[in-house]
Amino acid sequence: MARQRKLPSALRAAGLVLAWFVMLSVGATLLVALVVPRLAGATPYVIETGSMTPSLPPGTLIVVKPVPVAELAAGDVITYQISSGDPTVVTHRIIEQGVDMTGQPRWRTQGDANDVADEGFVLPVQVQGKQWYAVPYLGYVTSFVTGQQRQVLTVAFVLGLTGYAAAMFLGSWRGRQAGRPTPDATATENELLETRA
Repeated sequence: MARQRKLPSALRAAGLVLAWFVMLSVGATLLVALVVPRLAGATPYVIETGSMTPSLPPGTLIVVKPVPVAELAAGDVITYQISSGDPTVVTHRIIEQGVDMTGQPRWRTQGDANDVADEGFVLPVQVQGKQWYAVPYLGYVTSFVTGQQRQVLTVAFVLGLTGYAAAMFLGSWRGRQAGRPTPDATATENELLETRA
């Protein structure tokens, strides 16, 4: 019979801690980047240029939430379309607020790292939302996967966690069962004791 060496308990414990750390890190990433924005009606974007450094360096995942235009003010970071209907967006800070001749609000924006303000005013129809939260460098991770791949990864992660939890439960249950004597084994031990007596 082949002898098996057990791993030292400290090494097994370190492996378990590492596995949990990796799973929780991946879970937190998915939660912050995909689940929370979707549940809150917000939209995640990735900062691709250095125009908002140092507050929002390239690779930052920024999540913007739609807000009433009356709540926007100088100092707010907004994401807006370059022109109405164009899917290309910019994330800059409002530096000035005004109104047009019809009383409609408009905003002048500028990147924190830029020396001059953006050309033209931003109109309400262009605004996609106001910064809700941002996570530096997380955008690099999310930019490698498409929307459909993100959904697949989220489902795979949930299934993986469920499977891992089931495996841990089953292993624990088997461990408890191995420590209990079976009814047949107990009867055999009693018969042996009676025979010896």
